[in-house]
Amino acid sequence: MSATLPRLGPLRRIEAGVLDVAYVDLGPADGTPVVLLHGFPYDRHSYADVAPLLAESGFRVIVPELRGHGGTRFRDRTAPRTGEQAALGQDVIDLLDALGIERAVLAGYDWGGRAACVAAALHPERVAALVSVNGYLIQDIRSSMHPLDPALEAGFWYLFYFLTERGRAGLTANRRGIAEVIWRRNSPEWAFDDATLDRAAEAFENPDWVDVVLHSYRHRLNHVPGAHEYLRDEGALAKLPAITVPAVTLDGEADGNFPVTDASAQAAHFTGPRVHRHVPHAGHNLPQEQPGAFADAVREAASLAEEASAAA
Repeated sequence: MSATLPRLGPLRRIEAGVLDVAYVDLGPADGTPVVLLHGFPYDRHSYADVAPLLAESGFRVIVPELRGHGGTRFRDRTAPRTGEQAALGQDVIDLLDALGIERAVLAGYDWGGRAACVAAALHPERVAALVSVNGYLIQDIRSSMHPLDPALEAGFWYLFYFLTERGRAGLTANRRGIAEVIWRRNSPEWAFDDATLDRAAEAFENPDWVDVVLHSYRHRLNHVPGAHEYLRDEGALAKLPAITVPAVTLDGEADGNFPVTDASAQAAHFTGPRVHRHVPHAGHNLPQEQPGAFADAVREAASLAEEASAAA
């Protein structure tokens, strides 16, 4: 790996809920807190450029490694290695509690965007504002067996692969290779190099990564139950609750799996102030591909939060 490839750090650790979370904390301690949440199969370095930009703007920027990724570990060796959406959202709230943060701007894409949407929907008092790539990401699990257009289904081949034990064996043996295939489909205009993929793939060596990933997709397609401690939240999420906090939603114009939208189909899910933006030449890993645009979205969301607070 190139010695000049930037590393987002230093990594800190904190016990938060069921996890021992590895995270980065940049910027002034008294700045507006922003939590940046990465997706699958990616890592904290999706924010290698975004985090410094926001720290320079005066934000306190927190970038955790999600459950099953990088240095984050389960505190209990016997705890179920769940990856369901309610767990991801609760992890965010637990991290805020551990850090003593009352409210924060949450921003993410893919798994991280889902975690942010879940936290914002179920705990709006803890979320000042939201930035979400591809908009409303709370899963409608009851409708998960409704087919998509075949061209879109093809991009989600790994959901079905991960339902099988062959998929478990493949994910275990070919972590980097599967990520590369997904990256290229997700972001056809992103000219990433081997060193960039190698850096992210370090996070996939977490001993819980395979189990968390498989549970996430198997639960999403209603093939396995969730953990008992998240049943209440999953019940609430099944109702597809509205997001009431100020929000900036983004669509990458070069996202290989999620076509750009005018945001009207999701409008009913956002009942607070909302702005929708299109980002040219951005694929699914939008913050790493177009960091300036993502940082601008966070700043805009924080401004919306200030306006909403002043009007209250």
